[in-house]
Amino acid sequence: MPEGPKGYVILTETIKDPAGMDAYSRAAGPSMVQGGASVLAVDGQPQVLEGAWHGDRTVILEFASVEAARAWYESAAYERAKPLRQAAADTNAVIVSGFEPPPRHA
Repeated sequence: MPEGPKGYVILTETIKDPAGMDAYSRAAGPSMVQGGASVLAVDGQPQVLEGAWHGDRTVILEFASVEAARAWYESAAYERAKPLRQAAADTNAVIVSGFEPPPRHA
């Protein structure tokens, strides 16, 4: 039985306070482990191919599902870390659903 698509949290951050972001990373790390997140990318210089990109750091987290991603983002553990990031960076954050190709019929 298929499990459904994975969920991805993508954050673009304009960092105003590097020390504050370090404190956020230390506080958020345990919540990510609890939430089952895999860190797929942390990039300070994404290669923009078209248009404009927000921020000077992009983070991509993978979760078992969109529901798991939202549960992590709304968890008590992450709620304690989130204000540290919000004070240290201007952030855009989204949850996206992974792509699942349509079933192939024989």
